[in-house]
Amino acid sequence: MADSTQAPVLAPVAAKKPHSFTHHGITVQDDYAWLRDPGYPEVTDAEVLAHLEAENRWFEARMAPHQERIDALFKEMRARIKEADKSVPQKDGDYLYWIEFEEGAEYKKWWRRPVSGGADELILDEVALAEGKEYFRLGALSLSANGKLLAYSVDDNGSERFTVRIKDLATGELLADEIPGTLSALVWVAKDTGLVYSLANEQWRTDNARLHWLGTPLSDDVEIYHEDDEGFRVGSSLSANKKWLIIGTSDHETSEARLVRADDPLGPQILVKAREKGVEYDVDERNDVLFIHTNDTHENFRLATASIDAPAAWNTLIEGSDDFYLTGVDLFRDFFVVEGRERGLDRIAVHYYDDPNRIEPIDFPEASYSAGLGNNPEWHVETLRLSYESMVKPASVMDYDVKAKTLETLKVQEIPSGYDEDLYATERLEIAARDGTLIPVSIVYRKDREGAGPLHLYGYGAYGISIDPGFSTSRLSLVDRGFAFAIAHIRGGDDMGRAWYKAGKLERRTNTFTDFVDCAKGLIERGYTQAGKISISGGSAGGELMGAVINSDPELWGAVVAHVPFVDVLATMLDETLPLTPGEWPEWGNPITDKAAFEHIASYSPYDRVAAQAYPPSMVTAGLNDPRVTYWEPAKWVARLRELKTDGNELILKTNMGAGHGGKSGRFESLKETAEEFAFILWQLGIEG
Repeated sequence: MADSTQAPVLAPVAAKKPHSFTHHGITVQDDYAWLRDPGYPEVTDAEVLAHLEAENRWFEARMAPHQERIDALFKEMRARIKEADKSVPQKDGDYLYWIEFEEGAEYKKWWRRPVSGGADELILDEVALAEGKEYFRLGALSLSANGKLLAYSVDDNGSERFTVRIKDLATGELLADEIPGTLSALVWVAKDTGLVYSLANEQWRTDNARLHWLGTPLSDDVEIYHEDDEGFRVGSSLSANKKWLIIGTSDHETSEARLVRADDPLGPQILVKAREKGVEYDVDERNDVLFIHTNDTHENFRLATASIDAPAAWNTLIEGSDDFYLTGVDLFRDFFVVEGRERGLDRIAVHYYDDPNRIEPIDFPEASYSAGLGNNPEWHVETLRLSYESMVKPASVMDYDVKAKTLETLKVQEIPSGYDEDLYATERLEIAARDGTLIPVSIVYRKDREGAGPLHLYGYGAYGISIDPGFSTSRLSLVDRGFAFAIAHIRGGDDMGRAWYKAGKLERRTNTFTDFVDCAKGLIERGYTQAGKISISGGSAGGELMGAVINSDPELWGAVVAHVPFVDVLATMLDETLPLTPGEWPEWGNPITDKAAFEHIASYSPYDRVAAQAYPPSMVTAGLNDPRVTYWEPAKWVARLRELKTDGNELILKTNMGAGHGGKSGRFESLKETAEEFAFILWQLGIEG
């Protein structure tokens, strides 16, 4: 019998077990469906586990000769991180709060000290909470209004089911109250005697808002709102002035909100406006006036107001605009702040309640950057905490003096091993897609880079999530080895406005994939790189992107990294028992009821479109406990690729057996995975050093 501990000499081959399903008269064959454990979310099937472990051994065997480079990459990435670091303190009530990393620590410590003076207080120690755990993630963290109690939630296996505990900050003791199975913010109400939260049901859907009174059994908790539409998720928050509990429910295209007095959470609820398909809105309140951020009359959103006595009668305060995408509004006592994007670049402006024409933009120094409001917890403020960075400028924390209209830099991300931004250049290009649409591409490279060298292209393109041109210390490990690093701001994200998002979803989903390919071809035409010298990466829906573009244009890519890739789109969208599925239909379409949606998804679903052709070298990751992209999607995809691909290129799969969607936890453990990814890319592109 062979020694199972020896390095394997051949890649594992998954068994083929005939299985098919039929919808709309169309039959689909899926011989790797058995890789889904029938007992999921418990994964105990011996054959499934044996296959995943065999893939992990193959991954380790193929990467083992490159361990020295992985270690070197990790060492240089770690050297760019200030190990003993702390955030800029921020005032909230009677205290200043900050977080701190100690030398060598994977996790943070949360601190405060009285504004009036006094000793520093350690209020939460993630290092101690994570001790002995393979995985640790802090979820929600919420201080009571009086500053005496701290509610927090923890996930210690990557399943995204968090357990809530409450700490008495005066004594350091935990209260007896413990709430397992949450997936939500934690909101203090009723003068800090109650906590509002949401439980994840069996499908990881938060279809509820519940109230827990401190010191009472969980069985006495009250469901204050229940959502009957299985595609919607419920979340709760406080208004900026802390007067109202806001209970929101939404899917990817429709939302609805209710208000209830925070001091009387069991009192009457005010429905702001009944849901209307395709209409999204969020709400805040000041002096009995509601401020509603909504896309009801313009896809790039407007700002409306309404009386709390007539909450559905909305009057426009800021019109929707084709040029300005209004992404959010934050209320403060004396002014409000509008955030948005113009031609894809962040804009922030201060507006005044008493003079609609008084608008004070906050100006930033660079042509391409990422900026936004930071943590501003107080209602009455005279300065605003901001964040700012670009592809060449490390992250900065700034305070903006609203009256003086001046910016003060409080902290710039420190890179202990050294960083000279004058060595680097960044550009914002526009590359024509095949339908003529100009796709923005942000790119950074060393000024001494010569010729059409290697290039890494990153993309996401889903859910209206923009990928901002921010700074990355780990990225330097590629750029300093001659890479250009580019971000393709493809349709499906909302980088260029809401229409940009809509142009990459549902029946127009394939624009996302063709945009990415066309950006790569445009970069080749402009002399930045060559076909075969491009490495690409993406995760989750970005992993779906990876799967689609290696099916359509495999010759372009020299190396591919797909993290927790959403590649089995058709089967997942046909299974309404899965956590994601009903809430995802507005994004992808419902192939159960809609034959056209079925056929369209089948036409691009990466797993279903794997063909007998050459594929580029690929590294794939998965998380056994991942509730978002279930582990069997990448496992099935890799199995089918192994069966059908006609090349001898590398194909490796790593399943984190104790983690979920985000991979390993901890700031250095997660960095090790980045080092593995970069080592794979350098190996496949034949780059030394």
